[in-house]
Amino acid sequence: MVPRKDKIEYDSDRGVKNRLLDAAELLFCEHGFKGTSVRDISSSAGCNIAAVNYYFGGKNNLYMDVWRRHLIPMRDARIESIERVMSKNKSQIKLEDLLKSFADTFVGPLIDKHGSSCLSRLMAREYIDRRLPANIFVDEVMTPTMNAMSDALIKTCPDLDKSKVLMVIFSLIGQLVHLVHIKMMFEQSEEELNLPVLDLTEVIDHIVKFSAAGIRSYCKGSM
Repeated sequence: MVPRKDKIEYDSDRGVKNRLLDAAELLFCEHGFKGTSVRDISSSAGCNIAAVNYYFGGKNNLYMDVWRRHLIPMRDARIESIERVMSKNKSQIKLEDLLKSFADTFVGPLIDKHGSSCLSRLMAREYIDRRLPANIFVDEVMTPTMNAMSDALIKTCPDLDKSKVLMVIFSLIGQLVHLVHIKMMFEQSEEELNLPVLDLTEVIDHIVKFSAAGIRSYCKGSM
């Protein structure tokens, strides 16, 4: 029996597939993969129990599609941010512009109040009970984003050793992921920890300047 708090009031014109995705996302966030049954999902979505198999081929595929609703838009936004900078005249492309555009687009969706709440809860559940195949991140998110950023960096910094490009991107992403985690920790803490005020714009600007300086040092061969 699905708890009342998991019930969703749906627009009657909203498609069955989207209703199932909405219901599944809420239930997976609240109860995890194991704690959510196909019957729970279909009941919450106001659908026949066979609808999950009809539209998704089972709970596993539905779970992956719930994740894709977060991952694919984030991937596309990151790649679009890269392409937007690179579409400028080559002589006008600045390394800082590329890094800043990528950083803003990387961090933004992860700290969006609604989106980050759903995604962070899904991540927490996934850490406890791993259900996603590794290739969903590698093939559908990481590889396309890394390829786009690698090409952009090589074009923006032609003197950059190609063997260093992936490490440069890992360093940049590592700083941004840490920033998101720290911001969440600061905001979610219920204790008076006397933590410093975290100015997101200031930190991103620092990461951009720090990373640009490191990249230019690589280009000069001083690292």
